[in-house]
Parts: sequence; structure tokens; C-alpha cells
Amino acid sequence: MSELNYSLALLMAATTGLSLASTTVQARGEVNVYSARKEALIAPALEAYSKEYHVQVNLITGDADTLLHRLKMEGDASPADVFITVDAGRLHRAKEEGVLRKIESNTIKEVIPTHLRDSEDYWVSLSQRARVIFYNPKKVTKEELSTYEDLANPKWQGRICTRSSSNIYNQSLIASMIAADGAEATGQWIKGFVANLARPPFGGDTDLLRAVEAGVCDITLANTYYYGRLGHSDDPAMKSVYNNVALFWPNQAEGERGAHVNVSGIGITNSATNVRNARRLIEFLVNHESQEWYAEVNNEYPVIEGVAYPSTLEPFGTFKADTLQLDKLGENNRLATELMDANGWK
Repeated sequence: MSELNYSLALLMAATTGLSLASTTVQARGEVNVYSARKEALIAPALEAYSKEYHVQVNLITGDADTLLHRLKMEGDASPADVFITVDAGRLHRAKEEGVLRKIESNTIKEVIPTHLRDSEDYWVSLSQRARVIFYNPKKVTKEELSTYEDLANPKWQGRICTRSSSNIYNQSLIASMIAADGAEATGQWIKGFVANLARPPFGGDTDLLRAVEAGVCDITLANTYYYGRLGHSDDPAMKSVYNNVALFWPNQAEGERGAHVNVSGIGITNSATNVRNARRLIEFLVNHESQEWYAEVNNEYPVIEGVAYPSTLEPFGTFKADTLQLDKLGENNRLATELMDANGWK
């Protein structure tokens, strides 16, 4: 990947210690980015855009919810032109909070499937991650696994680990199940799922994958990019988890909806003064070369056709993904959290 194969140090030198300029002094040749993705996972692509279009990219990274709160507090005075974050639920929240404006781009509409962008064009996906079943092949056979719904089956009692209900990834999974199965059935599923836990909810996705390898539990739900990241790790303990925990694609049979997918995404802020550069940046990030780099470095799946899967996930082949319009993950978020609270998911 010629244009994207350069040193991250170039951008770090340009952005270290940088604070965004005020809107009164912003130049036409700039674009200001607030990113919930870590610098190493987005900065080289921004540098490539900067080189191609001769636009200065000013980058500030931080926690997703903190950056969204900052955008709200800054209001029209915010210097940010672009907001990058993870999870469709958060993207929907940014739209509802009024910090995003519509993206007017035929290029984006042509290359990004409808379900992977906001139905009213307030945000667009940059990458996909699937939240799927991971299992210990010494304790579970592939033939025993089937669907998310089956994880409430009493046969799994005492065998499942999970993160807490406060985790946005779990909330979005439940939101997708509400869309597929209805609220009542989803509430019953949560009750059965919680009854099958080996221990109370804990940790993050990497902790859960490690717990499966260690035999704390036999099964967990985790995002594919956490698993892919373990495959790139230089830490023998982390690489061992990648090699000894197996991935299973749920809901793949004919008539099933497919594996739940979520996204990282991007939008133009309502306060943006560099709208043209912001729009061109988004179009650049969804071109073939950027998508190839972004998928590989982030261990995630591309959002456009014809781009290779990341090397750590390619061995697990293609899969049927749920094509639910991702707005629903945000729209159903409150009901999802209410059902989780009401049915014992702590």
C-alpha cells in the first residue's frame, strides 16, 4: 500500500502537543479531528490524506464518551470538524445530541451499503466488527453451537462469561436482538443467559478471551477485533489465547439473520467550518487503499466491497452478517438497558 506505508512518527511529530486552533483562525487548508480511536489506529490514514490534498490535519484523541461530552459543551464554538468514534449506539447518540450535520456526498452513498450508514446521512461506517461466540475447543465442540438465542439453553449453565450490562457493545447486541426477536422474547433470553453465567460479569473482551482459555468458562461473547489483535501480539501469553480459543459465527443457517455486526464510524460536526475538507476526508477514508490499511491495522472488516479481510481474521473465512439498519442499535439502546437491568444482567 504505497501511499499509506510510511512512518507514524511523521504525524506524531506534527500533532504532539497540538491544541486545535480557534474557529476564528482556522485556515481553508485545515481539518480538525476529534477521534475516539487511538492515534496509531487512525493517524497514518490522516497523514496520507494530508499529503494527497495538502490539508493540515489536527488530531485530538480521547475517550469516546468524553469527546462526545466535549463536543456538546463546546457547542457552536467547537473547533472540531470531524468526529470519529466506535459503536453505532454512540454514533446515534451523537446525532441525537445535535453535534453532527448531514454528510452530502454521492461518493459515500455509492460505496457504503445503506445499513452501514445513518438513514439520514449524519454518519457513515469506517469499519465493521462482529460480536460473536468464542469457545474453548477442549470443552465445547463446534457442533454444539448454533445461535445467540441458544446461549440461554440450560445446557450452558455455569459455562458462560460476559462483560457487564454497562458495556455499549453488549447493549448494542441486545438492541439487535430486540429488533430480531421482540422485547418480550429478548427479556426472557437475558434471564436465561444470566442464569448460565460461570461468574458475575467482569472485565473487558480480552479478559473474557483469556478466561475461556484458562477454563474459567467455556464460552464468551467478544468483538472480533479484540481476538484479531491477540493474533498480532508479541506477548506469548496473548498469542496463546489466539491459538487456543476458537471463533464461531452464530445465526448462519438458512433463514437466520447472521452474526451481529457493529462499526466504527465518522461524522461531520455541526460546528464544522472546514466542511469541504471534512467531507473529502471521509470520502478518502472509504476508498479502497484506506480501507485496506484501516481493516488490517484495526483488525476489523472493511465497509466496501472488494477489500481483503485483515490477516488475523482471514483464516476464519467469510460469514453472513446481520444487515439490520444500524440506526436501530441506537434507537433500541434505552429499552436494551432496561431489559438488562430488569432481568438480572449486572
